Amino acid sequence: MMKTAITSGIRVSVTSRYEPAYSQPEASRYFFSYFIRIENKGETSVKLLRRQWFIFDSAGMVREVEGPGVVGMTPVIEPNAAYTYNSACDLESSMGSMHGFYTMLDMETNRHLDVEIPRFMLEAPWMLN
Repeated sequence: MMKTAITSGIRVSVTSRYEPAYSQPEASRYFFSYFIRIENKGETSVKLLRRQWFIFDSAGMVREVEGPGVVGMTPVIEPNAAYTYNSACDLESSMGSMHGFYTMLDMETNRHLDVEIPRFMLEAPWMLN
């Protein structure tokens, strides 16, 4: 299921998928990929500077991950354009969630924007029954 949030004219849409080929349930290792589309619906270009993730594992673990850009990139997204990427996360249980923020720079005003990444679930298929 796709989750979407819009902040300051920036639309962030996320879908996730369980990756059984990379998971080892017998060792409490569950691997999930996620796919993100960032659309600039505003009137000025923005540059993605940083990301901050909050990762919740139903095994009771909470992680915070932050750093420059996404997947090694700090893209500039023009008005009416989009940037897409995919990445992955591992959990110790078959269910969890992620959400966070991107810090972006409005290239015209030099103003920083905190853009919401909506909360999305990380669930192995058998958890959906």
